[in-house]
Amino acid sequence: MNASENTAGPVVAFLGTGIMGAAMARNAAKAGLEVRGWSVPLADAERLADDGIEPFPTAAAATAGADLVVTVVPDAAAIESFATGADGFLPALGPDAIWIQCSTVGVAGADRLVALAAEHGATIVDSALLGSKLPAEEAQLIMLASGEEAAIDRCLPLFDAISRRVVRLGKAGNGSRMKMVTNGWIMTTVAATAEAMALAKTFGLDGMGFLEGIEGTALDNGYAQIKGRMSLAGEYPAAMRLVNGAKDARLVTEASREAGLAGRVIGAAAELMKRGVELGHEDEDMAAAYFAAIEPVEG
Repeated sequence: MNASENTAGPVVAFLGTGIMGAAMARNAAKAGLEVRGWSVPLADAERLADDGIEPFPTAAAATAGADLVVTVVPDAAAIESFATGADGFLPALGPDAIWIQCSTVGVAGADRLVALAAEHGATIVDSALLGSKLPAEEAQLIMLASGEEAAIDRCLPLFDAISRRVVRLGKAGNGSRMKMVTNGWIMTTVAATAEAMALAKTFGLDGMGFLEGIEGTALDNGYAQIKGRMSLAGEYPAAMRLVNGAKDARLVTEASREAGLAGRVIGAAAELMKRGVELGHEDEDMAAAYFAAIEPVEG
């Protein structure tokens, strides 16, 4: 018997309770779901106890008896590190439970995880997330859900608690593919904004003139305004850390090239973000790509 038969909804285990996972777990608990947590470091899960989220010592312990098991960690390798073995979550997954894979893992990583689920007879819903810290906190994420329709239906009590919309994309793995499509657009927009602000600065102009000029027109978008204003203020509170933006841009570049495309623009964005990380801005918002954009050319 799954624990949910004695509760108002599915029992949900969050494996990974960093910035995104913690916000999602809190919203699930606020919606009245029974929520468990496990993370590395474990302190990330333990600090959620006051929010009604029970911490567990291992991924396996958090998973046992849960109906929905959500992975929200940096990459596929991290998931693979706690998926199997004595403390792994896949051996502990019940026969009717669903693994909801929400991490940004790229195309190759998603295919590995879908195959891993099949090897263990597990049902997987590959549901990449659109949104960063604030949308996660406000339950305004977009779920790029892929997998069996019936499995996605069973995830809806959780999705309703943490998101504003669910986009159904067919077979498992397509959610991660659509995340690459979307991230390509996001990362190139961030990079283009960084270079626009850097060029204005180099010309001796106030970058606010650029932001005011495009505001409210067909040229405008929220990312340009938010990230551009960070550059003007010289303050980069992280909605998404630059190191993660660089990772995501790299994954999109790899996916593009594996698909037979040149990926020139996203490749340039990936290099810009990588350079920003090298300059020491990895823990700042990805708008800190500005520091790479403003760097003078040697020689």
